[in-house]
This record gives sequence, C-alpha cells and structure tokens, in this order.
Amino acid sequence: MVDKLNRKYLYQKREVFYFSKQVPQDLRYHYAKVRIVVSLKTKSIKEATHLSQNILLKLNQYWFTLRINNGNLTTLPMQTILQDSPKIDQNPKLSNALQTYFKLKGIGKGEVFFRASRRAVNDVIALLKDRSLNAYSTTDAARFRDHMIDRGLVSSTVKRVFAIIRAIINLSIQEHGLSCKNAFAKTYIPDLEDTFKRQPIPINIIRKVQEECVIINDPNRWLIALISDTGMRLSEALGLKVDDLKLYEDVPYVNIVPNSSRQLKTKSSERKIPLVGLSLWAAQQISANRNDAFAFPHYTNKDYCSSNSASAALNKWLKSRVPERCVIHSFRHSMRDRLREVNCPTEMIDQIGGWSDNKVGSSYGNGYSLAKTIKVLSKIVKY
Repeated sequence: MVDKLNRKYLYQKREVFYFSKQVPQDLRYHYAKVRIVVSLKTKSIKEATHLSQNILLKLNQYWFTLRINNGNLTTLPMQTILQDSPKIDQNPKLSNALQTYFKLKGIGKGEVFFRASRRAVNDVIALLKDRSLNAYSTTDAARFRDHMIDRGLVSSTVKRVFAIIRAIINLSIQEHGLSCKNAFAKTYIPDLEDTFKRQPIPINIIRKVQEECVIINDPNRWLIALISDTGMRLSEALGLKVDDLKLYEDVPYVNIVPNSSRQLKTKSSERKIPLVGLSLWAAQQISANRNDAFAFPHYTNKDYCSSNSASAALNKWLKSRVPERCVIHSFRHSMRDRLREVNCPTEMIDQIGGWSDNKVGSSYGNGYSLAKTIKVLSKIVKY
C-alpha cells in the first residue's frame, strides 16, 4: 500500500525517476510554482520509491509546521527537504559496480564469468586505484591499455578485458541513472598480433635462464623452470596443487586438471606431462618446500589465481635476459619448436602442449603413454 502511494508521485523521463507533487492550495503563495519537481537521479524503481517516501514525509512535516505558524516561516528550500533523505550513491566505485554486475548479470553464470570479471576489475584497481566511476578519465583508460600491452598481452586479450570493464561500468551508469560517461568506452586498441608477435626463445638463452633459476632458487624461478621444460601455460602452472606433482610414479609427471582457483582453456588442456630436466628440478623444490596446498600460494589460493600479477613479475625479470618480444609465454612457443627438432609426431606435440587440432580423430583413444612421451621430452633437455 505504501509503495503504491509513493509511486503516485513518481514519473520517468529518459528512464530517470522524478518526484512530483502539487503544493497545497493554501500554501501556494509561498512558492513560485504550484508543483514541486525534483530528479531522484536513479533508474531503480526500488530506490525511487524509497526516496519518494522520505521526501513526502519531510514535505508533509514542513507543511504542517508552516500552517501552525500561520505562514510565518519562510519557504524551505528543496535541498533541505532532501538532505536528510537516504542517499543514493551517485558516485559508486568500480568495486561497487562489480557487485552490481554480479547481482544482476551473474544469475546462472559459471565460475569463469565471475573470475574473469573480478580479474579485470582487480587489474584496473591495481593500476588506477578503486575510484568513483566519474573519476576515471580517457587518459586513465589509455594508460591501462598501455600497461596491458607492455605486459606482452595480445590485442584479443586486451579487447576482452576492456569489453568486461565497459560492460560493468555501463550497467552501473544505467541502473543508477548516472550522468557520467564511461571512460573505457572508446579506448583504441591496436591489432598487436602482427606488430607484437610473441617470439620463441632460442635454446641457448633458455639454458642460461635455467641456470640462473637454479642459482637463485626461489618460487618465481621454480615457476619459470617448470614452464620452460613442460611448455605449460602460465595459468596452468599457477593453478597447480602440490599433489598434482606426481614425483614418485614410474614416470614422474604433472597432472593438469581444473580446480576451484582456475579453469582450463580447452578440454584438451587437461593432460599429463612427464617431468624432465628443469621442470623435474622445479617440481622437487616445490614439493620439498611445501607450505600450502597450492604450488604457488603467493599467486593462488582456493578462490583466486593471480596470473596477471605473476606475468608482470616474471616478464620484468626476464626482460633483460631474453630477446625483444619474448615473454614468459614464449617458452610455450619454444617447446613446440624444440619438439619439432627431435621429430616428435604432431599428435604428440599437441598432446604435450594441450593444443587442439579440431580433428575428429584426435579425440579417439587415450593418446600417447607417459612412457612414450618422456622418451621424446628427454631428448630436448640438458639435464
């Protein structure tokens, strides 16, 4: 009943709600206009109804006071009527916008949706801080784009992140009737696949990097070493649990399976890779220094896998040690070349790397055994 009464005084203009009420006949000489109209600055009927209820209460209280004082009071400014009303956050922060996005768009969505959205927002906040939506500028958006490019991300990845951020901000602007513009809406993102094509790392450079990893012998170097002789994706390595490192089997291997902290890119990404060379050394270091269920707890926990933070840290260390246009992902490119050099069958290459060739026949059978794949991998390692 209360909602129906309050909605009587509401109308919409360009989807934004306004409060409107006629001034009582006996009090009109106090006002320049016969109707009070004020923008509630929201597109939410729930918020508008709540605000309308408070404005109506304040107005009636004021008009009652005005009458019992025989009109001796001056007209009360509308902003005074509104100042004690519950405030709608007209400048929600990016983190607030993310919660709105989850609430309205997350219904029925899988974990990948939430993880990708959270990661995109966390990346913006890490660089630009958690600001009100109207505080971000187009210059900030361009700075964020450049930051992602400097990390070695290709345009398809940068565009995907920007699409997520745009959607999150647009929804809050629409839901709250905000007048600000989306600073990330029209950021130009160049096609980087040709201008910044990731290059494989030459084998002699891989050996030097591996030697430094053994000397420094810390978690970040274990991560690089593990990737260097398995060809794993960074996110695959980061999401590993210590128990995924099968060191005491006849053929030591890493078991790459999805878990709560990270999903896998494709169905073919779920696989077993024999541990040889520096990848075996890294796995042994991780196991011997175990202090958490996850192999790399400084980047991963049961809820989140911070692949972007890891990528930035590893690429910063590698920058002076590898050729231009080589990044942590380049070890994966190199692995394919190294396997070709020892005449590894294409199907085995795809199996080791978790690449999908989209051929029907490739999905038949269980693939090459660990005993077969370790013989080939042993040919490409130094140790």
